[in-house]
Amino acid sequence: MRPRLLAATVTLPLVAAALVASSTAAVAARPAPDVTLTPLGTYATGAFDEGASEITAYDPTTHRVFVVNAQAGTVDILDISDPTSPQKVGQLDTPGANSVAVHDGLVAVAEQAEERTDPGTVAFFDAATDAVLGRVAVGSLPDMVTFTPNGDFAVVANEGEPQGYCEGDIDPEGSVSIVDLRRGVPAATARTAGFTAFDAGELRAKGVRIYGPGASAAQDLEPEYVTVSTNSRTAWVSLQEANAIAMIDLPSATVTDVAPLGLKDHALATNALDPSDRDGGIQLGSWPVKGLYQPDAIAAYAVRGQDYVVTANEGDTRVYGCFDEEARVSTRTLDPMAFPNGSALKANTALGRLTVSTTSPAGSAGVTELHLPGGRSVSVRASAGALVWDSGDALERLVAEREPALFNANNDATHSADSRSDNKGPEPEGLDLGRLQGRTYAFVGLERVSAIAVLDVTDPTKGRVAGYASNRDESGDAEAGTAGDLGPEGILFIPAEDSPTGQPLLVVGNEVSGTTTVWGVSLT
Repeated sequence: MRPRLLAATVTLPLVAAALVASSTAAVAARPAPDVTLTPLGTYATGAFDEGASEITAYDPTTHRVFVVNAQAGTVDILDISDPTSPQKVGQLDTPGANSVAVHDGLVAVAEQAEERTDPGTVAFFDAATDAVLGRVAVGSLPDMVTFTPNGDFAVVANEGEPQGYCEGDIDPEGSVSIVDLRRGVPAATARTAGFTAFDAGELRAKGVRIYGPGASAAQDLEPEYVTVSTNSRTAWVSLQEANAIAMIDLPSATVTDVAPLGLKDHALATNALDPSDRDGGIQLGSWPVKGLYQPDAIAAYAVRGQDYVVTANEGDTRVYGCFDEEARVSTRTLDPMAFPNGSALKANTALGRLTVSTTSPAGSAGVTELHLPGGRSVSVRASAGALVWDSGDALERLVAEREPALFNANNDATHSADSRSDNKGPEPEGLDLGRLQGRTYAFVGLERVSAIAVLDVTDPTKGRVAGYASNRDESGDAEAGTAGDLGPEGILFIPAEDSPTGQPLLVVGNEVSGTTTVWGVSLT
């Protein structure tokens, strides 16, 4: 495998043009440093496209990385005392594991039930001895777990996905569980923050997408990812399909608000995209479509006493029995008033191949707006959900500039450039924040491209691209395990003070290649 290291320079015209106008309003007296990522070592499970390396967590005392291995139903334990040679030293028996987190020597694992619509559990282990300390019942399909910074609570996003939408199918309610750990794991109890208070219908009026056939708001809202404020009192939860974020008061276990995230106008020059896999390659342009941000991973930080949330706007759709919201533009009837050039737009080289939601607004003459899943970007939002900054088309332009052979490629096959242009593009999915010499950087996994983008979000209103790296090898064979890292999902920043080498590290779990790679992080 031939790893490739590519550091972005924001003075390049192609990258700079991708940033929204506000990001170029001020010129710093001294250029902010960029980030270089260097692959140090990789642990490979040997399993291809089985979710054998997903979410990662780290215990600084033992220098152990805990990696969700969904294929095996375990959390694999890797010793990274020598980051150039990660070694598997054990595993935790965690059937149904979806997520893992570590705080002060305590490991928490979110486990879905065998029947995923049933209540799941959070299992707790000792990070040093692997001993099981206990399990606490939570909601249906716990998909993500994190600790509050003070360690008092474990907060769990219970996604509550339906079996389907056919008659007799179960559609459980989504919720967030707050596990109280102040008296230790044996005495731990869980409270549930649910969404039944929003069943009256006001969320639809606000612009939150409640659209599952026959579903109440509580059934339709599916918590995806959780982040917690620095004071351990507030949680923000991404509601991906709903294109919204929920705010939760942790002491009272109450959902205080659900904020819609709005639409991204791809007709604007700063929000260009490539909408077709049949247009001959990289063809970024402005189009009359609107993106649903629909974040997956989110992370909170504070600047001058104000909370902000960074989101990786991956996008998602519902494809179930008796309900499938995905459709190509070519199959939709377009309102001629809204789309006077509709016939031309439906060509395969234009918008015809683009995947949009069947929930897009429509009237008697046809579809009046085209809504596509995912913002293909990273955003910074204020604590109440308002958009502060978005990377626009910077991610697609970044890959086009730095590694065109991977532009909107798929993560399960080599030589697949442009194949995902019609459906969510690079798919920014996982992210983590890290502090380097007083600046805050977002490390973002581009799921389909199989690369990592770094964005400087020190100033929440003026984010910028600050780095790019890929450990993918297009000369290899994906299924044979010779194509490097594919499908980054778990992104974990380890600060210098917690690192076994005294230098900051980034640990990435790659679900398609089944590999976990440790990267060195430095400023240039």
